[in-house]
Amino acid sequence: MNVNDTTSAAVLEELRRRPADRRRILFTGATIVTMDADLGVIDRGDLLVEGDTIAAIGANLSADGAVVVDATGTILTPGFVDTHRHAWEAQLRRIMPDVDDLGGYVMATLAGYATVYRPEDMYIGTRLAALTAIDSGITTMLDFSHNSRTREHSDAAIGALRDTGIRGVHASMGPHFGEWDRQWPGDLARIKDQYFSSDDQLLTLRLATLATDEIAGPALAYGPELARVAKDLGIGVSVDAVFGTSSSEAVLRWAKDGVLGPDVTLIHSTGLTSEAWKTMGETGTTVALAPTSDAQIGLETAIPAIDEALSVGIRPGLSIDVEVALASDMFTQMRALHAIQRMRAVNAVYGTDQQPSRITTHDVLDFATLQGARTNGLAGVTGSLTPGKKADLLVVQAEDLNNMPLNDPIGTLVLGSDARNITAVLINGQPRKWDGQVLDVNLVALRSEVQASREYVLNTPAA
Repeated sequence: MNVNDTTSAAVLEELRRRPADRRRILFTGATIVTMDADLGVIDRGDLLVEGDTIAAIGANLSADGAVVVDATGTILTPGFVDTHRHAWEAQLRRIMPDVDDLGGYVMATLAGYATVYRPEDMYIGTRLAALTAIDSGITTMLDFSHNSRTREHSDAAIGALRDTGIRGVHASMGPHFGEWDRQWPGDLARIKDQYFSSDDQLLTLRLATLATDEIAGPALAYGPELARVAKDLGIGVSVDAVFGTSSSEAVLRWAKDGVLGPDVTLIHSTGLTSEAWKTMGETGTTVALAPTSDAQIGLETAIPAIDEALSVGIRPGLSIDVEVALASDMFTQMRALHAIQRMRAVNAVYGTDQQPSRITTHDVLDFATLQGARTNGLAGVTGSLTPGKKADLLVVQAEDLNNMPLNDPIGTLVLGSDARNITAVLINGQPRKWDGQVLDVNLVALRSEVQASREYVLNTPAA
C-alpha cells in the first residue's frame, strides 16, 4: 500500500463521505492470507468489502462504484481475536513487571487497586485497552470484566467497548474482594435487555466466572446455578483460573452435571489431568490459552497447555490476560507459544531417533484468528477472510524494513511483523486505523484521563 496514495487523508475522506451501509472498498494486488481452509493464501489478489461484509475475494474483481485501494506490497489478514483480557486494568500497565506468583497479582490488583475503582476508571481502563488492541491488530476482544461493583461499573465497561468501535465481548463478573452491590449475576438480564437485544451487532455478551471457590468464594465459582443463568439468557460462559488439581476435579463435576460444551470456554487450563482433558475434548468445550501469563505469573506448570489441547482435538484461542504484568499484543502471544511448544517438542526427543511433533506458524495464526473467533462464539462472524463474514481485517506492510522481502506471508505475519507494520485496520467494514494511526482518538485528552485515573487508583486506600 502506497502511503502517499492509498492511505492518504483524501482516500480516508472519500471512504467516510460515503454512507457506511452502501460503501464499497476494493483492495487490489495484495497477498491475502484468508485463514479459510478452502481459500488458503492468494497471491496478488483482490478483496471487496460492501458495507460491513466481505463480498468477494479473487482476481481482477470489478471496481464498479468502489473506493480502490492499491494494496500491492501488503498482506491482508483477518484481525486477531483476543479471547480473554481484563481490560479495566489498563491504566496499571506493567506496574508489576516481575510479579512472583498468582498470589502476588491477586493481592495487589484484585484485593487492592480494584476495590477503589469508580465507574469512570472502568471506562478509562477498558477504552485504553480496546484502543491499544485495535492499534496492534486485534479486532475482537473479550473483556473479562471482573470488577463489576455496581451496575454503573458494568455500563461504563460496555460503553468503553462501544465507543472504540472494537468487536467487543463483554464478559461480566462480580469482583473478588471489597465492597460491591451484589447485583451480579442478577443484573445480567438488565444488561442484555439494555445493550444486547440484537443478535446482529458489534458487541456480544457472556457470563464470566471462576473455576473454583479457592480465590473468592463459592458465589463466583462455575456450576449448575450459573450455567442455568447463562442458558436462560442464551449467552456463553467464560471460566477463568482453570488450573491444577481442584480445577481438574471441577471439570469432571461439570461434565457430570451437563454444564460443559462448545458455549463454555475454559481459560488457562494449565496443569490439568489427562482425565479432565479427555472430558473437555469429548464435550467440545473450548479453551483460551494465555501463553505469556502462564509463564510470567507461574501458573501451575507455567507451560501453556497447547499439546494437551491438541491431543484431545481442541484447537484453542489465544489471549492477553493482565496488562499489569504482560504485553498487550497478539504478536507476542503467537511467538511465545510457537517458541515454547517447539522447544518442548525438540527437548522431548533429544538424544533419540524420534522426530519432534512441532506446531507451525500457520497453527499459531489459526489460534489467533479463526480459533479465537470460535472460542468467543463468533466463528460465523469473524476470524477468517471469507465472503459473507464481517469485514474485520488488517493491512500489513510486507515491504517495510523489518519485513522485506516477502518470502512467506504467514511466517512474516507471525515472526516478523508488529503494530508499526499495520497500516490499516477495518472492523465491521469501518476504518479504525489508517495510515498507521488509530482514528478518532485525541491522544492529549486520553493521556490526561489515563494519568488522572491512575493517580486516583494508586493514591486511594483499598476499600
